[in-house]
Amino acid sequence: MGLIISLIILGLVLLFAEILLIPGIGVAGILGVISMAVACYLAFVNYSLATGLIVLAVILVILILMLIWVLRAKTWKRMSLDTNIDSKAVVQRINLAVGDRGVALTRLAPMGNARFDDEIVEVTSLEGIIPPGTEVEVVMLEGIKVTVRSCR
Repeated sequence: MGLIISLIILGLVLLFAEILLIPGIGVAGILGVISMAVACYLAFVNYSLATGLIVLAVILVILILMLIWVLRAKTWKRMSLDTNIDSKAVVQRINLAVGDRGVALTRLAPMGNARFDDEIVEVTSLEGIIPPGTEVEVVMLEGIKVTVRSCR
């Protein structure tokens, strides 16, 4: 009888792990059901019909109580993440116009940084790789995306 009780407890632990810790229908849930089915089978084979029915009834009652507990809203509210994110992305203001000239600070392959007056801006090269130190000119502005070309 100790083996049957152990299999039932193991099955419940595996089902709890499947429901609360491991998402989806996976190995733990299947092994939990198999463990309880084997416990029920052993109760019918090794003991009397009455004992098997009692074990089956106990397993069903436990599973129904577990299902009711899991489907309650309070259970999931306690376990769910309830944090609101109030922060917002910082939008970079670009004070550039088409035709402004600057110097590439990094290699533009095709993206990198360029300095325009005292402002460092992430830019995209229109025509391939531009080495650092090259003078660049703004040819297109799309929102915060700045496209440049070499002034050579």
